[in-house]
Amino acid sequence: MELDRDGFYGRIAPQADFAAMLSEDSFTPVPDDWLVGAADIVQSTAEIAAGRYKIVNMIGAAVIAAMANGMGARAFPFVFEGDGALFALPPEDADIARQALAALRRWAEEEFDISLRAALVPVADIRAAGLDLKVARFAPAQGVDYAMFSGGGLAWAEAQMKAGRYMVAPAPVGTHPDLTGLSCRWANLKSRNGLILSLVVRPVPGADPAGFRDVAAQVVDIAGHLSRAGHPVPLQGPRPRWHPETLDFEARAGGQDRPLWRRRLRLSIGHLVIATMMRLRLRLGRFDPAHYLARISLNADFRKFDDGLKMTLDCDPASRDRIEAVLHTGEEAGLIRYGLAEQEEALITCFVPSAMRDDHVHFVDGAAGGYTSAARSLEAGLSAPI
Repeated sequence: MELDRDGFYGRIAPQADFAAMLSEDSFTPVPDDWLVGAADIVQSTAEIAAGRYKIVNMIGAAVIAAMANGMGARAFPFVFEGDGALFALPPEDADIARQALAALRRWAEEEFDISLRAALVPVADIRAAGLDLKVARFAPAQGVDYAMFSGGGLAWAEAQMKAGRYMVAPAPVGTHPDLTGLSCRWANLKSRNGLILSLVVRPVPGADPAGFRDVAAQVVDIAGHLSRAGHPVPLQGPRPRWHPETLDFEARAGGQDRPLWRRRLRLSIGHLVIATMMRLRLRLGRFDPAHYLARISLNADFRKFDDGLKMTLDCDPASRDRIEAVLHTGEEAGLIRYGLAEQEEALITCFVPSAMRDDHVHFVDGAAGGYTSAARSLEAGLSAPI
């Protein structure tokens, strides 16, 4: 996606230092007339418990894919939530968002029997509620960046959606979103250090913001001492592997121009060719598999700020204990609330508008619920891993 350099988001300079996201000076207020889009899966915990974690993650990433395809080359700030996504956009793009969200709701219900909530919330209403919405851009690698949010506005917008306000109704029966570029053709990422730790840390409303930032800084520092700061994706990239559930998802996401069985067959053949190229590092024209796989690792979104700190880390047990001790102390002090989830593997979900460019984005989550499980732990007032 290319930035509109004359627009609000395009004027925000990306920062390569993740620790800089701890400073409020890194964030810029989103204009009053903008909107926040939100979508998430109803009863996602039950879906994960039923073994549909890949479907949950793919539908969450589908929100971003549908919006990005609707916006064309124009970049916009978004954040992947595991079982959904949030984003912000100017008022002139409200119809694009409304159509994409409406189509996603209908498609998720028809194809997967999954209920998806969706809402569009005015930023002005967020500020009228006494909160704010600020955005920054973190660049994990040259040519790609992710939005970071602060101010409490995203969490408020999500809560409004869950309460049934600002809802976007489903599109008519048979409506299909444009999910071009959405894929998940990789094996799960096994921990190299003992466990995959997903964590969600949020400030307590009304507590000293500096206290939250101090707790978050300690967690980021501990993670910084892990190999590659806890990055779950190997430097050489993930291994190609296509789970049958993923095949079915991509077939259902790929449009309705041919019967489902033909879409599955075509995707299976295409994956076999691509997997062979990846394993043997066979170049095809300008496409270099080794370069592409390395960029997946560089580009992956395994840590973020969206009204709090979220990380999925390849972690050793001792570092896990140190992180949990810091979080427990912060919670006891009334500064933060937190949730943790442990699993043996991480998974990666990809949005690749073009494999010929380096701006493809890759969302990392824990393979046993990750962010969704950690957030449920937080919301239930639990502090122990689940």
